[in-house]
Amino acid sequence: MTAYKTALITGASSGIGAVFAEALASDGSDVVLVARSTDKLQALAAQLVERHARQVHVIPLDLAQDGAGATLSAAVAALGLEVDLLINNAGFGTTGPFEEQDAAREAEEVRLNAGAVVELAHAFLPGMLARGRGGIINVASVAAFQPMPYFAVYAATKAFVYAFSDALWAECRGRGVHVMAVCPGPVDTPFFENVGSQHRLRETVPKAAMATPEFVVRCALEGLHARRRLVIPGSLNKTSAALTALLPRSIVTRLIGHYMKG
Repeated sequence: MTAYKTALITGASSGIGAVFAEALASDGSDVVLVARSTDKLQALAAQLVERHARQVHVIPLDLAQDGAGATLSAAVAALGLEVDLLINNAGFGTTGPFEEQDAAREAEEVRLNAGAVVELAHAFLPGMLARGRGGIINVASVAAFQPMPYFAVYAATKAFVYAFSDALWAECRGRGVHVMAVCPGPVDTPFFENVGSQHRLRETVPKAAMATPEFVVRCALEGLHARRRLVIPGSLNKTSAALTALLPRSIVTRLIGHYMKG
């Protein structure tokens, strides 16, 4: 059985989040599902209860709203739960020339991708440390390892998540709580459609480079149990991350900009 009694997963209504919920419930965890879509969460909850006979709680919430962390913490406390595994997975991307993007939408992107990660760590990490046990998985991206022209805000938020995760990992060492970043490359989820079909982002990804959410979740949970600081699923993504660290940043940025611009 898993070491984690209750896992809270954001962005749980589909994609990586839903697969995390399935994997953890099958491994013996009760789960708290958080996302905006009530219907999708309730449908997933019913499936998990039927398949795994675990306690499944649904909390519909827009984590990009001010005070969402406190709202979620209060909702969890009202259920009488102690979260000992937090998976910060919720997020979305915007792509295209920066000056053409909607400023309000990009501000929301920063609040959800980065701000909510901080708020939820504030909400649940102190309790984990007080109990001397727990874990946090922050879902970042290989986009965290370099700037990405035409994907500028998304990549910057993921760089924040990676750096923040590393800092918490160091602060929590030896205190019973393990913090880890997982940095997948392209994953076959609704992420691409949420960016917007007009950007044709999915079409820029070679099929061989597209991972399944099941593969990403398996790598992440294996990494968590092995107490790894960072997990990069897939040899191609590991190689890409290593190469970008070796090449001059200006060259990498120009090459990525040329690729992303198409």
